[in-house]
Amino acid sequence: MGNPMQLDSKNSNWTIPNALSAMRLFGVPIFFWLIVGPENDGLALLILIVSSFTDWLDGYLARRLNQFSRLGELLDPLADRLYVVAALVALFIRDLLPAWVVVALILRDCVMTMLLIYLKRYGITGLPVHFVGKAATMNLLYALPLILLGTFSGTVGQVAHVFGWAFLLWGIAMYWYAGFLYFRQVFVMRRSINAS
Repeated sequence: MGNPMQLDSKNSNWTIPNALSAMRLFGVPIFFWLIVGPENDGLALLILIVSSFTDWLDGYLARRLNQFSRLGELLDPLADRLYVVAALVALFIRDLLPAWVVVALILRDCVMTMLLIYLKRYGITGLPVHFVGKAATMNLLYALPLILLGTFSGTVGQVAHVFGWAFLLWGIAMYWYAGFLYFRQVFVMRRSINAS
């Protein structure tokens, strides 16, 4: 008899990784409010650090305990996207990011959403996650808290500002490149569907 903690099917949503992902989701509005409301950047950074740690932890536990689920596959990237969007909008409201950064990143997500809607016509509900897309998201998740930390005075703030913008620019470039790779995947899939 197997380990009761292991869930070999994707039918069970009651998993530790899913609970961690849900906790990350609940942290998004609190994080946003801390930046645009009382401007408690220190606590907002703490929430981001905890969120980043639980992001790593839920993936580790999913593999370690074999607790995979369809819900988990949706919750994890959703939490990442919401943190990125919340940070983008909050930093824009605080005049820490120019409008073109927000437009570039949100426009790419809108394009990908339209692509997924198009794919559903052919019974395709998603695309395999590409390494470049994961790397782009990680760059953005490093960049945005560093840009927030860049508002602090002293050497730490200056260094964080430089590194934050470096991660951000790399993240934007990789984000759009990953989008190109996804479009290429769709082109190949469409050709195979037409050929069959």
